[in-house]
Amino acid sequence: MIRVICKSEAYTYNVYHIVKAFFPSEEIISRMEEEASCYIEVETAKGERILIGREQMESILRERAEGISQQNAGGDPAKVKELKYGIDICLYHELEKLTGRSLDWGILTGVRPTKIAMQKAEEGWEEERFVPWFQAECKVSERKARLSWEIAKREKALLGKLDYEEGYSLYVGIPFCPSVCTYCSFSSGALDDWADRVEDYLGALKKELVFIARQSKDRKLNTIYIGGGTPTTLTAGQLEGLLSCIDEHFPREHLLEYTVEAGRPDSITEEKLRVLKNHKVTRISINPQSMQQKTLDAIGRRHRAEEIVDAYRLAREIGFDNINMDLIAGLPGESIADMEDTLRQIRLLAPDSLTVHSLAIKRAAKMELADLASDPAEVPQTLEGMIQAAAGAAGQMDMYPYYLYRQKNIAGNFENVGYAKVNKAGIYNILIMEEKQSIIACGAGATTKIVLKEPVPMPGSKKKKMTYLMRIENVKAIDAYIARIDEMTARKGEWLWR
Repeated sequence: MIRVICKSEAYTYNVYHIVKAFFPSEEIISRMEEEASCYIEVETAKGERILIGREQMESILRERAEGISQQNAGGDPAKVKELKYGIDICLYHELEKLTGRSLDWGILTGVRPTKIAMQKAEEGWEEERFVPWFQAECKVSERKARLSWEIAKREKALLGKLDYEEGYSLYVGIPFCPSVCTYCSFSSGALDDWADRVEDYLGALKKELVFIARQSKDRKLNTIYIGGGTPTTLTAGQLEGLLSCIDEHFPREHLLEYTVEAGRPDSITEEKLRVLKNHKVTRISINPQSMQQKTLDAIGRRHRAEEIVDAYRLAREIGFDNINMDLIAGLPGESIADMEDTLRQIRLLAPDSLTVHSLAIKRAAKMELADLASDPAEVPQTLEGMIQAAAGAAGQMDMYPYYLYRQKNIAGNFENVGYAKVNKAGIYNILIMEEKQSIIACGAGATTKIVLKEPVPMPGSKKKKMTYLMRIENVKAIDAYIARIDEMTARKGEWLWR
């Protein structure tokens, strides 16, 4: 166990996640003590201590902002931000010395590192200015800095097709799966447990869809994404009813992309694929996660690896020309050789895009970090090898990286990267990361993100914080969503489109 004491609550979040990145398998107890003698105190499981005081921070901050200290920071957000930066840098350097290693993503704790690159690109920066700045400012490795820039430039070009002012995207959540995978933390449930409530859920979902369509009638719908869960756990008739509802109420003249996560091969049938094709769905995902049968069994997937191949070939026969496949690096018991074999099989199928996730263990998942390997210290090295193998395989399939995001509690402090062939990138995937266009979301656990023209007070904040991005969350529990659907629409009605 690692103990962390912070002098101010403002520092606890970043400090916790930087320490966790260096010690992913350790339990970390963090608390705030206003009377602490140092700003930050860290005590490792081996009894090693790191103490960070004002003098250490000011030596770093002096070049950035003369004279900043806790005493004169007051309530100035800019000065508090500088203090937090000083603590992050000091802590990072001390942990580097203590562990003898650095982190590819340096002090970054956020999930969207490419947003920084995007901002600089929009300011007119070039790569050779950005890369050394990113390395010096955030301690990011040169490799990740260049990857961030490469992706940001591609995102910028793809997003240029969108109408930020009048356009929006639609997310539709189906929270059912054939079975719940052990690594999953989404608000989804096994279909068998909810079989008698599926129609009720779809009734509530259609009610929310009709409301959104009515409120958005003067807006331009650019992308639709139906995710989950596994949308294809629905019967062909249920899919037909849902897609018909969308067809009836949402115009398509500005639609650039229509994605449905077919996901699990044991949920895919010819009849369902033909329903999707008949409703002009342009992009689907068939997600192996792994092609190793031992792994599929271990993570709770109830299908054979061969079914993935069968489902993929069936989709091609029906005419889908934009198929994504998801893989997860770091699943329990897998070696780099296992990942290389999975990638060999994927190359034979030749999908149009490939999304490679680094396994993230969240509190709501059944799996724990200790399940990944007998020695947790081996996890980062194994993941690094898997990620490099995936990047190489994507290149062999003529794919380029087009979006990137990180999650909290990723084993080894890595990232998730989407690769795609030319003109096959998932526009919605970029939008969800860059937050430049409003995404109106419906379904249990779905989060609407409305990009505002003018900042408003941040809901729930005791301080006078302002935001340009309004988040509106639907309840996660399926039965609560059904019962409270009128409340879900009312929440959106206050903000669509002010």
